[in-house]
Amino acid sequence: MANVRIILRKETKKDGTNPLAIRITKDRKSSYIYLEYSVKETDWDTTNQRVKKSHPNSARLNNYLIKKLAEANDNSLELETKKTLVTAKAVSESIKPKTKASLFEQADLYIKRLKEDGKFNRYSADLPRIKHLKEYFKNDIAFSDITLPQLERFKASLKSKNKLSERSAVNHLVVVRSIFSQAIKEGVCDSKYYPFGKDKIKIKFPDSKKVGLSKGDVESIESVELPEQANHARNLWLISFYFAGMRISDVLRLKWSDFQDGRMYYAMGKNTKGDSLKVPDKVMQILKQYEAFKDEENDLIFRELRNIDLNDRFEMERIIASRNGMIDKYLREDVAKAAGIKSPLTMHIARHTFGNISGDKIPIQMLQKLYRHSSITTTIGYQSNFIHKDVDEALNAVIGF
Repeated sequence: MANVRIILRKETKKDGTNPLAIRITKDRKSSYIYLEYSVKETDWDTTNQRVKKSHPNSARLNNYLIKKLAEANDNSLELETKKTLVTAKAVSESIKPKTKASLFEQADLYIKRLKEDGKFNRYSADLPRIKHLKEYFKNDIAFSDITLPQLERFKASLKSKNKLSERSAVNHLVVVRSIFSQAIKEGVCDSKYYPFGKDKIKIKFPDSKKVGLSKGDVESIESVELPEQANHARNLWLISFYFAGMRISDVLRLKWSDFQDGRMYYAMGKNTKGDSLKVPDKVMQILKQYEAFKDEENDLIFRELRNIDLNDRFEMERIIASRNGMIDKYLREDVAKAAGIKSPLTMHIARHTFGNISGDKIPIQMLQKLYRHSSITTTIGYQSNFIHKDVDEALNAVIGF
């Protein structure tokens, strides 16, 4: 008889939780069905197959798990009474919920999972893209009925009817590609219907212009006198710049305990890459402005994320996006104006500014480390936006006389 248990898988997600799954074991071979939820290892009782009371939603989750375990055992028993030879995989396939094989239903599942995984930024960006997809097709459609010309016309419609840029239209196709990949993984779409790749639709983003500020601009930002809120926005921008264009999500999550013995230790939220950097004196001077506001119950340096559950990734990303909008407003309307900056000034420009000033002065391998890029190809592509020396010299050789 198959042994059916609820377990906590060993792979840890970015938010520090591990997925819950049903494990079906038969004849020493196991198969797994992933459930909809994940919890931290410290909140899981392995012996009793239940969520500990330390989890805020333990009662609700345990009721859900009891129901799923009962369903799995019932299905397993029913299948084994009908057949003399039953494998763990067969039991697993009989228990797995069958998802629908249509575009709209898979799109709904895709956006639902983004929210469950706490990916607010992707959720908020992809939700209107799925809306456009449904508006274009009007009626739900099977994956096997989706043609390459249809998707090409969808892209053209986005640019003509919805007045979207080439890049935005391509982002819509990226969502369609993700939905197809999900459907294939779920087993509801044959891979032969996948419309992307060689001799099919190719995802190619148009070159984007990345412009950073000059060294003189940064010096103006550093020295200008500003009122309280604008000064705070300036401080966040400078810390991002001083740490090689640290993302706003990582700046706002900085804690006093991240700074030890003159170094700053942190793991980047986007890809969890961890390292440490020497803390420049300029950063220490900024941090001194916040020492008087230390919260003994909260280690966060800045106030934006205080009083929210940092383990709730979706809510945290939502708050960061909201706060980033307000910070950018102060940068554009107050800091840039006071400092005499004519170029656009936002938190993201801090990263471009570091790239612009570093130019070709820093070895590309070191820039990869500073940027926390997984691939050096990404670093080369990014930094190429700011290296103009060879091109300038070539042009001058012809017209300089």
